Amino acid sequence: MSTRVRTTFLMALLTVLILLFGNMVGGRSGMILAFGFAVVMNFGSYWFSDKIVLAMYKAQPLDEYSAPELYRMVRELAHEAQIPAPRLYLIPEDTPNAFATGRNPENAVVAVTEGITRILTPQELRGVIAHEMAHIKNRDILVSSIAATMAGAIMMLANMVKWGAIFGGFRGSNDEQGGGGILGALAMAIIAPIAAMLIQMAISRSREYLADETGARLSHGGEPLARALEKLTMASERVPMHDANPSTAHMFIVNPLTGRSLMNLFSTHPPIDERVRRLRTM
Repeated sequence: MSTRVRTTFLMALLTVLILLFGNMVGGRSGMILAFGFAVVMNFGSYWFSDKIVLAMYKAQPLDEYSAPELYRMVRELAHEAQIPAPRLYLIPEDTPNAFATGRNPENAVVAVTEGITRILTPQELRGVIAHEMAHIKNRDILVSSIAATMAGAIMMLANMVKWGAIFGGFRGSNDEQGGGGILGALAMAIIAPIAAMLIQMAISRSREYLADETGARLSHGGEPLARALEKLTMASERVPMHDANPSTAHMFIVNPLTGRSLMNLFSTHPPIDERVRRLRTM
């Protein structure tokens, strides 16, 4: 199954999950109410995500005079990808890493840490920048926002059911509009958020694979990116990013919470060994 088909399948699975859960909890009205709340919450994060995350990591804008080689790479790769050149930011952090953000290619940002510019060769750094440009080209921020909206709606429905059961305000819905009763809704309130989280993480892993693949094409080879991923992973384990926020971990090219995730199923990033293997077979 190709990465794009897999992402489409997972998004469809999230949609089915929210429809089933919403219908069970309160019929169409409950489903629409929860989905509306989730859309409003995620609308702000979608439009202002770049400003929020850049401020969170104290990133500062880079100009062409202070980073001429990096600017040249970005311009060349943007031309290759047929998208506008994104703005560049530097994160004052020794841990080597990078991420892309922005609601669309016209408002995109690529941020790199100080550490990444020290340990990678120019070819490896180009591979990393190509990976981040691929996220912009593939509109992964939009995909992540949609997935977060649906997962957020499911979690809101679950909370509505739990609090309603605690205070006796929930009776379930057995009318023709849908609903599965209190016991069925409580069971879904436990299962659905876990399933939504797993699907959302699987979508994130699929987009990383797609960005690796697209980035390798943009930089005309997967080997430099493969070497960069190996270096970044080892360096992140030695010098972890202590201020990394779990809510933004999925944005980075390698997980800044390396060593703190329980297992691959609950990780926002695919296994590095598998990413490297795929890149080296291209």
